[in-house]
Amino acid sequence: MHTVKIGLIGLGTVGGGVIDILSRHHDDFCRHFDLDLRLVRVADRNTKRFAQLGLDPAICTDDAFAVTGDPEVEIVIELIGGTGVARDVVVAALAAGKRVVTANKALMATSGHELLKTAEAQGLELRFEASVGGGIPIIEPLKHALTANKISDVLGIVNGTTNYMLTNMAERGLSYDEALAEAQALGYAEADPSADVDGLDAAAKIALLASIVFHSTVTLDQVHAEGIRDLCSTDVSYAAQMGYAIKLLAIARMTDGGIDIRVHPTMIPAKHQLAAVSGVYNAIYVTGDAVGDVMFFGEGAGAGAAASAVVGDVIEAARALSSNNTVVGCTCTDEVAIRPISELETCYYLRMIVDDKSGVLARMTAVFAAHEVSLSSIMQQGVAKDGTAEIIYVTHRAREADIRAIIGELEALDVVKSIAALIRVEAL
Repeated sequence: MHTVKIGLIGLGTVGGGVIDILSRHHDDFCRHFDLDLRLVRVADRNTKRFAQLGLDPAICTDDAFAVTGDPEVEIVIELIGGTGVARDVVVAALAAGKRVVTANKALMATSGHELLKTAEAQGLELRFEASVGGGIPIIEPLKHALTANKISDVLGIVNGTTNYMLTNMAERGLSYDEALAEAQALGYAEADPSADVDGLDAAAKIALLASIVFHSTVTLDQVHAEGIRDLCSTDVSYAAQMGYAIKLLAIARMTDGGIDIRVHPTMIPAKHQLAAVSGVYNAIYVTGDAVGDVMFFGEGAGAGAAASAVVGDVIEAARALSSNNTVVGCTCTDEVAIRPISELETCYYLRMIVDDKSGVLARMTAVFAAHEVSLSSIMQQGVAKDGTAEIIYVTHRAREADIRAIIGELEALDVVKSIAALIRVEAL
């Protein structure tokens, strides 16, 4: 029996879930894996949490660095989040010779390469499965089971909050504000939902996945991110009528011009597997040259899902510690350019509010033709009381830069009142 001593920093929702799993399955881990996982040091600034979780006061502290500096602790679990103190905690733990498990996507998307190299230099592990997809196993499959492949694409729904909102906008006709209020009431969205609804959470996750599959270093600030704040239920409804679903997709794709990486609302065919992913569920779609297409699906958030991934990492780190296994370190060996969003080539959906006059369509269509952007379809959705009409264009594949130029020229036309929506369309 190998006894492995663990220090836990951060007793929020996920931290409480980790304590619950370690307690409930302690004997199972002993029997199945020959591992006696013991929580010997715990830190949180909110000291009331210690009693609430039934922890022994003797192992509790409000000082995170008392955990990283404890000579008994062999594995440190960092669950405080953010990129400030959390980074200092991870650095301190590695400097003290301890293996580290984190669920911190923001930290790994900004400083992951540096931290992984630091861990590798010391023969230590830094594991971060819970940082993407909650309980969905994706990091380990990409680093192990799928390494025989040259991955061309990794994309998916990696934010449960926005997927819950979009599902209810599509199925129940809720407005953005109504969907957000419901998500907040149910605890799926924070009081400040910016990280979710502005696409930043998804951007951090796709940066991590791109770094792994393309053996490069992709950071959060390199990801073009757009959220769903401006998405209207009208467009969700129109998309459904056209045979599409709208999802907040995180996309990383290798192209001749570099890595195409972005997060934004996307129209995808309603028959595609990702279109059926509803509620708070996540799904990650990977394409390899040997394996073909594979999809990873499951709950992307919540105490149980994230804690499951954290404890799974702890078990693997404990196995490696007890058997002196060689550590798989950072595989980011290549320097690959990030392709600017202006070079993106895809199809586009544009909804415009225009004067209902003869010749309007011809004037607008001429703008598309001048930029050599061909149109797949044109639809008019009726006339309003103020004498305006909704016109919807769907283009064939076009360059983002050309679409932006077209929008600028359309907005300058006296007959165009507004560009109400621009949504990228992926054929997948």
